[in-house]
Amino acid sequence: MQNAEKVQKQIERLTAKTPRNFRPLCGLVLGTGLGSVVEALENPVFIPYGDLPDYPLSTVDSHKGQFCLGTLRGIPVILQQGRCHLYEGRTPEEVVNGVRIMAGLGIHSLILTNAAGSLNPLFPAGSLMVIDDHINMTGQSPLTGPNEDSFGPRFPDMSRVYNPELIRVFELAALVRGAPLHRGVYLGIQGPQLETRAETRAFRLLGADAVGMSTVLEAIAARHMGVSVCGISCLSNQNLPDAMDEVTLEEIIASAERCSNSLAALIHDSMPHVAELSLENRPRTRLAAD
Repeated sequence: MQNAEKVQKQIERLTAKTPRNFRPLCGLVLGTGLGSVVEALENPVFIPYGDLPDYPLSTVDSHKGQFCLGTLRGIPVILQQGRCHLYEGRTPEEVVNGVRIMAGLGIHSLILTNAAGSLNPLFPAGSLMVIDDHINMTGQSPLTGPNEDSFGPRFPDMSRVYNPELIRVFELAALVRGAPLHRGVYLGIQGPQLETRAETRAFRLLGADAVGMSTVLEAIAARHMGVSVCGISCLSNQNLPDAMDEVTLEEIIASAERCSNSLAALIHDSMPHVAELSLENRPRTRLAAD
């Protein structure tokens, strides 16, 4: 479902708590264990999800439930620190609620981050992967039901979900920094159970390089609303179907936290170029009142 009236009320409440005339240029969604970006925010303002009417709260301990507003290298940004997931019993509408708020505020670009399991034997645990495309295996879509024309078209094109220019920005930043950055396909599942050996083998045969339980629905909703998208996965563990080790959530979080600083540095270095592209590619949608 797509509820523009509810999103507008949430935007109005959030705007009432932000500095006057604050207009975020870029939005970010921070995944499991990836909170280091928040520490780099200049003049931060924190707004708990509970302060917004009917906003879905995350039940996952590793996800802080708040919007963070401020600047990164002087660029106005809004961060979603923590997300909710289908496996929590949430609907697709609830999963993408934060993305629709940020798009309604007028962001031009969205950076989606996540912790994911590597399916590619050449992509080791602890490394970063920029998402080139995704496979939606959740069986869900945030666009199901009557279309909200103020958000976007009934049948949005998804041939370029992840903006090639944004991908190049992050690849160049990684090259300058001398840090490895893989490029691959992200496969989204519902979870919360981790993958079996047979599922891991099947996902690899489908062409996936990483698997996780987020991101794809958010990317669809953002593109529907005309926002340019880039996705970055922190590869927290490696899934090799013929040599799989058992893994716990605690181990995944610890691994994600170890590469969180690398992710934060990459985003910090890329932000001026992301801002330049954002101004060139303005979105269709703005729900917030001036």
